[in-house]
Amino acid sequence: MSGLTEHTAPRGFADPAVADGIAGSHVSVHPDGTVSLIAGKVDLGQGISTALAQIAADGLGVSVERIRVIHADTTVSPDERYTSGSFSVEKGGTAVRQAAVELRGRLMAMAAEDLGVPSDQLAVVDGAVSGPDGNSTTYWKLAGGASTVEAQADTGPVVGTTVGRWDFPAKFAGAPAFVQDLELAGMLHGRVLRPPSTSARLISLDPARTEALPGVIEVIRSGDFIGVVAEREEQALRALRRLELDAEWDDPPPPDTPLEPAAMLDQEAEITVAVDRGELPDRISHSARFTRPFIAHGSIGPSCAVAVSDDAGLTVWSHTQGVYPLRGDLSAALGLPEEQVRVIHLEGAGCYGHNGADDAALDAALLARAVPGRPVRLQWSRADEFGWEPYGSPMVVDLSATLDGDGSIAGWTHDVWSHSHMSRPGSTGGIGLLAAWYVDPPAPMPEFRDGAFPPGGGLRNSVPLYDLPNLRVTGHLVSETPIRTSALRSLGSHANIFAIESFMEELAGIAGVDPVEFRLRHLSDPRARAVIETVIERAGVPVGGTNDQGHGFGLGFGRYKNAGSYVAVVAQVAAEEEVRLIRAWAVVDGGLIVNPDGARNQIEGGIIQSASWALKEQAKLEGDRNITRSWLDYPILTFRDTPELDVHLIDRPEEKSVGVGEGAQGPTTAAIANGIRAALGISVRDLPFTPERMMKAILG
Repeated sequence: MSGLTEHTAPRGFADPAVADGIAGSHVSVHPDGTVSLIAGKVDLGQGISTALAQIAADGLGVSVERIRVIHADTTVSPDERYTSGSFSVEKGGTAVRQAAVELRGRLMAMAAEDLGVPSDQLAVVDGAVSGPDGNSTTYWKLAGGASTVEAQADTGPVVGTTVGRWDFPAKFAGAPAFVQDLELAGMLHGRVLRPPSTSARLISLDPARTEALPGVIEVIRSGDFIGVVAEREEQALRALRRLELDAEWDDPPPPDTPLEPAAMLDQEAEITVAVDRGELPDRISHSARFTRPFIAHGSIGPSCAVAVSDDAGLTVWSHTQGVYPLRGDLSAALGLPEEQVRVIHLEGAGCYGHNGADDAALDAALLARAVPGRPVRLQWSRADEFGWEPYGSPMVVDLSATLDGDGSIAGWTHDVWSHSHMSRPGSTGGIGLLAAWYVDPPAPMPEFRDGAFPPGGGLRNSVPLYDLPNLRVTGHLVSETPIRTSALRSLGSHANIFAIESFMEELAGIAGVDPVEFRLRHLSDPRARAVIETVIERAGVPVGGTNDQGHGFGLGFGRYKNAGSYVAVVAQVAAEEEVRLIRAWAVVDGGLIVNPDGARNQIEGGIIQSASWALKEQAKLEGDRNITRSWLDYPILTFRDTPELDVHLIDRPEEKSVGVGEGAQGPTTAAIANGIRAALGISVRDLPFTPERMMKAILG
């Protein structure tokens, strides 16, 4: 099957070359009856292109089938930085709606002049504008086209209805859909030789035997960066294996001490007191420590990029989450003016965070510079992806609380230790691209810092949504780490909500109060109470207790970033030889729901991913070195382990839309932990809940 070419894309996507018509800032109408949407947010597999198309269609007054989404491209797209933080609908969608409404106003004014009727007397159905006297025109005629474009039936509002995702047919059929499928004329194939560890340095390299292999075009070396370009993919792989044999590295042995999350407690940290209100009591009723390890993105398809370098500059096709920040770092790394660097987004395997996509883009660019005028497709291996992508940071959360005479919380402290969750391209100082640190001369790394609080990185969701009279929340940012860390779905929210919700369950037990009642007595937010009460009603199970099979039922709740979607999850857990998530119920309040099916998909995916984090996932380390290289080293939840899911959406059309994609992470892990507590009567505080950790918790 032929690959995706520069000028083909799945249905619903358009080429960046926009036809004549009437253009707005994000939306343009064209004489042929189509509408182009130039969005700043990219589709990572979350279906955002479909949701943004719905918003554009709704604001403009046309059928959603007319919308053609243009991939994010630094030559035409607005700069909306990254697709991250569950902001695509909340912020990107707001910009699209505003642009569509403004363009609709311009078109209606043009129609009013054309028809001689005040614009407030005009009606529009799928781009057909009619007045009270029966005279009519169309958007397409106003844009310079024919008036014969047939209008569709008026199906009512587009937003709030399920629209099938445009990207699914090609993916289900195995048709070209990803950057990995891109084929350009004269395209070459490249691979990069990685050092055996982050601290290894190249002593010598004899490329002669590699250069003599069939199909090899060029061996590239700059400092500790080594790459090869060949005519075919299998030739590039064969050359890479030869280079591995002919490269000599200085690779110091790792220390004997394993790199555990608690090691951060002994390191220098930047301290941020995020919240300090009230007067904390001297007496502590209960305290606990919760940890999570380094976690990989685990993209099913390893990273890939295509680049071509010529006299006009550099063009890169990448599954980056931010075309403009990547352009900036590529420009700095290669010494090119930004206007000579073009970055075009094409979808890759979903990762929800900062994986190897941007690094692969610089790899491709460095190889393409060595063969001017010929495109180079650079493919990472599975070992590259696991060994060199930025990981989600390990975290340690220490909680303590005081209960008053009525069994209510009188004081609460929350201390969280974490590495940076934000080292993407465009970060403060330095260059956030892997190869830039290995070429000669090497570029400085960015300052690995966290975002401002709120919402923060490690501090995200560290402030409980519960009503607490006395509260202190402190973040401890540990900058030094031998394993690079950056954004992974929900950032610090995952560990913080896991800790808070587990701790609430433990406090309820100490107070002798039902865990649901205990939460509700400390919760005045009506929307928060509604998701908890609704999920309890829909599940219809003894939350905090067991069924006749001994399965435990646990609850987890959170509001993402304390400003996004509300999510409550009930988990049915079997805790036997290993912990299994049997079933999960979720109730979500994301304000106005643009595409109900898309929102459910996001929550379902979030529950499954969070369950995988809770039960399986952790980097395999040797001292301070990541030795994870394959799925054997890094097990994930499989189809056999997938739970039965029930997701209910509370649609609030009077409220603004907020992101739902990251809302389920913390509540799901907490619900599983609390289900284990209900089943076995023990608190499990260290992720993941492997049989070994379960036994440790049982033995105390």
